[in-house]
Amino acid sequence: MILVTGGTGFVGQALIRHLIDEGREVRTLIRPSGLTPILPTGLPVDVALSNINDERNMRAAVSGVDTVYHLVGGEWDGTSVDLGELEIEGTKTLLRVSQEAGVKRIIYLSHLGADRASAFPVMKVKGIVEEFIRRSGMDFTIIRSGLVYGPDDHFTTGLAKLMAVYPFMFFLPAPGTALVQPVWVEDLAVGMAWLLDNPELKNQTLEIGGPEFLTIEEVAQMVIQATGMQRMLVHLRPSYLRMVAVTLSYMYPAFPHSVYWLDYLANDRTTDIDSMSRLFGLLPERMNSHLGYLSKKNWRKAAREDLRRQSGK
Repeated sequence: MILVTGGTGFVGQALIRHLIDEGREVRTLIRPSGLTPILPTGLPVDVALSNINDERNMRAAVSGVDTVYHLVGGEWDGTSVDLGELEIEGTKTLLRVSQEAGVKRIIYLSHLGADRASAFPVMKVKGIVEEFIRRSGMDFTIIRSGLVYGPDDHFTTGLAKLMAVYPFMFFLPAPGTALVQPVWVEDLAVGMAWLLDNPELKNQTLEIGGPEFLTIEEVAQMVIQATGMQRMLVHLRPSYLRMVAVTLSYMYPAFPHSVYWLDYLANDRTTDIDSMSRLFGLLPERMNSHLGYLSKKNWRKAAREDLRRQSGK
């Protein structure tokens, strides 16, 4: 049995689908909530109801499990989430109950640039979590991934919603030259699923990215082209953008952005251009060939619905 934490999320759903296609038994973790969880439709998925910090229910969740895919993350929820409590303390709970249950391996999805000494909160938290996993005594594989995109993601759809909210112009952190290496979600999910059959990648930290280096301005231009929205790109100092993002996140918790986005764009987030093919024998997809999903939605309406849903109106 395989347990996927964060299985209701964007990457988790793609991963679960690939694991089941390979004939694996999969259980996913669902946190108690008044909202209906989003699960892969038409797939035989076992469900465990628990917060990742709930030690008692987590013991039931890992019962009979030999491998854990750990995907829980809170950076896209902005200031409404305590990253340390969710990710660090939650991972400590997961590791403790997994050791007691005899789980053999944990596969953790981290980010390029993760470092426990980082000045950026997201990268610091990811680096700390990585270190706890390395010291757990269990077999592990840590995947440091580039930004992941695809239908219902937080990256490109977040940009599309922001562009819909801001008329005429769109603000980017100056100078807009930081490089990212976006990964198509299906490529990432396939590579993660294939890890189960590759013992050589146990107890390693892998860095993976897509087949191209792009500036955030180039990504924004691709989103503009795919959505058909006309926006002038304006560069602002990151400190100004962070101040605006923090203010908006407190005023509008469902606003389609996270203050932690700027952490991704402060420095280059790249690795070897051949990382996917070298590690998984997989030829990754280029970003501009998989953005068709952005042209099929009214993004202004989607942004309004997000705001209305979380405001309870």
